[in-house]
Amino acid sequence: MTQASVLVERLPLDDAGSTAAVVRLNRPDQLNPIDGEVLDRLDEAIDGIEADPSVRAVLVTGSGRGFSAGGDLKKYIELQRDPVGFPEFVAHLHRTFGRFLAARVPVVALVNGITAAGGLELVLNCDFAIAGASARIGDGHLNFGQMGGGGVLTLLPRAIGRARAVELLLSGRFLSAGEALEWGLVSRVVPDEDLLEAGLAFAREVASKSPLAVANAKAVVHQLWSDNGTVDAGLRLELERDAFYCLTSHDAPEGLAAFSEKRPPRFEGR
Repeated sequence: MTQASVLVERLPLDDAGSTAAVVRLNRPDQLNPIDGEVLDRLDEAIDGIEADPSVRAVLVTGSGRGFSAGGDLKKYIELQRDPVGFPEFVAHLHRTFGRFLAARVPVVALVNGITAAGGLELVLNCDFAIAGASARIGDGHLNFGQMGGGGVLTLLPRAIGRARAVELLLSGRFLSAGEALEWGLVSRVVPDEDLLEAGLAFAREVASKSPLAVANAKAVVHQLWSDNGTVDAGLRLELERDAFYCLTSHDAPEGLAAFSEKRPPRFEGR
């Protein structure tokens, strides 16, 4: 039987039926390479997640000793000779990875072991990352005569600043988990054996919130960040989204009523 390249598992978060979707790259013998078939499976995973209101967070990780070492370089030998197929593959990668950033729920990268090139680009398309202590994170494209094309040249400077991004890109070196934390590439570092539980603990916190409020807050932050918007533009967007949510939703007045009545809120995501 052929091994599934991407595994998706729903893990329970509370008694109300909320779940976390764990999306696991699953070719550990090759350090979880990313190719067209993997992108197709990730698209299917996102379709299922978006259609399932029980999912309150997504945790992305890798099987075995690495998150992902990036693209399948052996396949690139032929693919990079195809003037139509290669740009189409990179465009497919942009679309699929971008869906994680655009998802209605938080997406957390649980970075285990080696994370390079396309693996780093996937991390950069998650809302934030938690690293296991053994994580080693870098770009590495230039080490093999390649250059980033899946988003790292655009997103990495925005995540850690231009100077550090250029150093990491041009040197080809890998950061330890501690360095990645210092540089702001990950939000925290935990023991390897605690990585999944750290993601689930965050997901449980999110599950107690209004899913509609979470989706709106995430959308505003990422739209302004992606557009490199001005403060004025950000405040206008925040005002519009906040006013619409508070004036039209069930969850905003429910949260205030629950506070006033000293009871847990009953959010419905509408």
